[in-house]
Amino acid sequence: MTQAPARPGAARRRHDREIVMLAVPAFGSLVAEPLFVMADSAVVGHLGTAQLAGLGVASALLMTAVSVFVFLAYATTAAVARRVGAGDLPSAIRQGMDGIWLALLLGVTVMAVVLPTAPALVDLFGASDTAAPYATTYLRISTLGIPAMLVVLAATGVLRGLQNTRTPLYVAIAGFAANGVLNVALVYGAGLGIAGSAWGTVIAQCGMAAVYLAVVLRGARRHGASLRPDAAGIRASARAGVPLLVRTLSLRAILMIATAVAARLGDSEIAAHQIILSLWSLLAFALDAIAIAGQAIIGRYLGAGDDRGAREACRRMVEWGIAVGVVLGVLVVLARPVFLPLFTSDATVTDAALPALVLVALSQPICGVVFVLDGVLMGAGDGPYLAWAMLLTLAVFTPAALLVPSLGGGLTALWATMTLMMTVRMLTLWFRTRSGRWIVTGAAR
Repeated sequence: MTQAPARPGAARRRHDREIVMLAVPAFGSLVAEPLFVMADSAVVGHLGTAQLAGLGVASALLMTAVSVFVFLAYATTAAVARRVGAGDLPSAIRQGMDGIWLALLLGVTVMAVVLPTAPALVDLFGASDTAAPYATTYLRISTLGIPAMLVVLAATGVLRGLQNTRTPLYVAIAGFAANGVLNVALVYGAGLGIAGSAWGTVIAQCGMAAVYLAVVLRGARRHGASLRPDAAGIRASARAGVPLLVRTLSLRAILMIATAVAARLGDSEIAAHQIILSLWSLLAFALDAIAIAGQAIIGRYLGAGDDRGAREACRRMVEWGIAVGVVLGVLVVLARPVFLPLFTSDATVTDAALPALVLVALSQPICGVVFVLDGVLMGAGDGPYLAWAMLLTLAVFTPAALLVPSLGGGLTALWATMTLMMTVRMLTLWFRTRSGRWIVTGAAR
């Protein structure tokens, strides 16, 4: 009886340690991909404006293609974590290998489609006549690295499911460093121009994939897990990924609609929108790190049959999401005078961005809850609900956003609809977690 009051505090401290242990390294690995693009841009930018414009178009196409398949990481994390919680490590690694085989198949398919259609895709994105040849060159070469990129996604999910986010961080740091060195050496040292930048990225991505595979294969040998492709397991991984693909595509549609509406508001507004969107994306990395911790922790608890532990972990992660959201919101407000001049000296752009930036700051606690609950439900394997919830959110957001120009609203009104979108997401996720229907225990959902 005397020790009972101390138990909640001890449980919170245990959850806090787990969240920090998983979330902090996850944040580091999440920023690796934007850093790859930044490194390429810094090197290619000195070749000329046409080359940099071509890189911008090709990178947008590549990032769209790869981000669509982010479910490879999410679904694999949840499936592997469940089996870890059930104490079946061979099955966990076997499940992870199924995800990796699926990634390889999808990567080869995407590569086969993009290689011959690269000029048409570049033209579709509206590249100028001077930038198009550079965009096509970069896209074709970089496409060769897409299978490696998708393998990296799936293998990252395997390690996260095994409660290991440090190895992805180390691999990401090494990959970023190698990419930078290779870019300089091939672009300028070998005189390959923009093609050298593309080859540097391909080599770095393939190296990262090789390291991940070596880690997974070592674990498979240690636990006697089979490495051969299993058709049933690959199909199961694909089925688990389809709802998450729908969720991701719906979210991408929301962001594209927001950008299209901002473009209709005027040049100053679209410029301000891009600045704010870049900050919003950066803040999302910090919150997504907690969501990744949620995927791994919740999956493990449910796999172990500990529904009470899953509920307690969910509650504590929501508290973390709100707290981090408040901190991020305060930082956004305080950094406004410093942040905006980094991107523009145009007073009209700054004037358009300032009030919308305040909305972004105020919405961060909401975003914190959304990201955490999103991660919790992914960890529980509740993908179908996430898909339907995001489709509902898209249905609410689209007419609200499209009405902004016709009603004479500006960028602040558009970002008000973005806040509405996050609020709808929060409500749908909150109702689901309150219902308890996401709690399905066992090694498989």
